[in-house]
Amino acid sequence: MQDIFVFGGGAWGLALAFAFSQKNRVFILSRRKLNLIQYDTSMTQDSSITPYQLEYNDFLSCYKNSNNPLCVIAIASAFLRDFMEKANFLSSVRHDMQVLVASKGIEQGSGAFVNEILEQYFRADSMCYLAGPSFAKEVMKGLPCALVIHSSNENLSKRYAQCFPDFIKTYVQNDVIGAEIAGAYKNVIAIAGGICDGLELGNNAKASLLSRGLVEMARFGAFFGAKQETFLGLSGSGDLFLTSNSTMSRNYRVGFGLANNKSLEQILNELGEVAEGVYSAKSIVQISKKHNLYTPIAFEVQAILEGGSVQAGLKNLLSNKRK
Repeated sequence: MQDIFVFGGGAWGLALAFAFSQKNRVFILSRRKLNLIQYDTSMTQDSSITPYQLEYNDFLSCYKNSNNPLCVIAIASAFLRDFMEKANFLSSVRHDMQVLVASKGIEQGSGAFVNEILEQYFRADSMCYLAGPSFAKEVMKGLPCALVIHSSNENLSKRYAQCFPDFIKTYVQNDVIGAEIAGAYKNVIAIAGGICDGLELGNNAKASLLSRGLVEMARFGAFFGAKQETFLGLSGSGDLFLTSNSTMSRNYRVGFGLANNKSLEQILNELGEVAEGVYSAKSIVQISKKHNLYTPIAFEVQAILEGGSVQAGLKNLLSNKRK
């Protein structure tokens, strides 16, 4: 049985913790107190496989007593650097930690991708990146899904793949930057998708928007050396189409709410959790301006998030003029 330490008690961190608990001993480290038993209502009624919550102060002793443990980071990208800078309890073991990164997004201000942030603290060959279409709620129910583990270290990816339960099919690939960009960018397109549905613009418009969104994020990724096939698979189009079409997506709900005259502040308060696309849109626009990249959907989404007209923004994207 493998010991796995999950950092982050949000929806995705909890879902991964319960999934890994099917075959492993799992510890969750979170800033907030979690009633883990209340979440254990779907995959099993056997409380013996419920993850354990571990205080940060107890991490080192537990980690050092584990045999070749694995770690998972599922902290929102907006708070990732702050977490790492304050995580003094990791300083003595960072050099040999093996980490699966489940965070998605682009840091505001610096425009750094998640891998660029974490490579300041961990070795690049000690990290893997999780990608693919997956809602936390469905993972918690044990419903089937497929995910991709990206890393330059194939053996480490395969080790993590073996830890997943049978209902999660895993693939191993090595396009870290492609996975990072796809995971961040699709949240921005999902906001546009929610707006499109909220305005009741129809299936034709939605198909056009998502198809062009896929091309836009692939073009953005190509500038940074990402593989185009990454955007055509689970890490790209799979995650994009899921996130852009369901009310289970926080980013979709942001767009849908804006289209129904709610303020961004009101929407985020109702969500109660981070909608990564709100942060990533601004970063993508900043990067695009710096490198003169053509990213019209990201530009319109950011303009809307800053208070611009929802109707005018979508009209700009869907009308018969170059945009």
